[in-house]
Amino acid sequence: MEKKVRLGVIGTGHMGQYHVNVAKQLTDAELIGIFDASAERATQIAEKHKTKAFGTIEDLLKETDAIIIAAPTFLHHKIAKQALTEKKHVLVEKPISQTVEEAKELVNLAKQNNLILQVGHVERFNGAVLELGKIAEHPILIESRRIAPYNSRITDVGVVLDMMIHDIDIVLNLVKSEVTEVKAVGSSIVSNHEDVATVVLKFANGCVASLNASRSSQAKIRTLNISQKDSYVFLDFTNQEIELHRQASSTTQLGSGEIKYRQESIVEKIFVHKDNPLKQEHEHFVKCIKGESEPMVKGDSDIKTLEVAYKILEEIHGKK
Repeated sequence: MEKKVRLGVIGTGHMGQYHVNVAKQLTDAELIGIFDASAERATQIAEKHKTKAFGTIEDLLKETDAIIIAAPTFLHHKIAKQALTEKKHVLVEKPISQTVEEAKELVNLAKQNNLILQVGHVERFNGAVLELGKIAEHPILIESRRIAPYNSRITDVGVVLDMMIHDIDIVLNLVKSEVTEVKAVGSSIVSNHEDVATVVLKFANGCVASLNASRSSQAKIRTLNISQKDSYVFLDFTNQEIELHRQASSTTQLGSGEIKYRQESIVEKIFVHKDNPLKQEHEHFVKCIKGESEPMVKGDSDIKTLEVAYKILEEIHGKK
């Protein structure tokens, strides 16, 4: 039997607990233990998930092959750099780091040491998003809405780095063209950062994307609409569902003094294989470590995503 990949989780807050839970379920990997800045919380989580709480990050790194980082954003670079320097593979929650320079440093470090560095863009592993790449080949207009109630857990970043970054990532990977223009507005409602934001991206190939995000709403909506020359795609992230609309025929009839317009369209529901996206993300990470799979997204694309995110923040808050 092949040796299992030994995993450790650093940071066991809200997201970290999901990671611990999923890591326990993997067949090709085993969870060696966890580390949290709060020793008390680490002990609680370790007992709950029947794993070991390590006293220091160094001790955890010694026992593992790969590390999952779910600590606050401002610690991502420091911990990831430490792990990569110790020749450990890294899965780090989004955003990869606080600055583009830090992101580049991590990507280069992973390349030099021939290590897997994966960023936790969990929406990429949503069944509907995996299907989307096969359908949306030539987008003309993309509209995304990611709207949710306020969550007091996230205090270190605004809605762009907390929520919209998923859509920036998905859109850049779909359009595969350079961003030539960024327009953005946003405002602070419930925190010290922007809580609502509307962004328009223009691409070199003519595609336009409109991204809307809010974390001070009373509803939870996560949708993506794509207009193409011969079809319209509607994706619902929450239900992992895709609808594909195609126009069949349209006629204009002149009646008594009024114009009637009739359009017939065909709507297809695309079958989506639904699985736990976080589990898929972990499995992909382990497969890449074992050389059974190529990383779905290269580090350079994470740098691009972060660069666009920071251009948006500059537009909203003014040049810092």
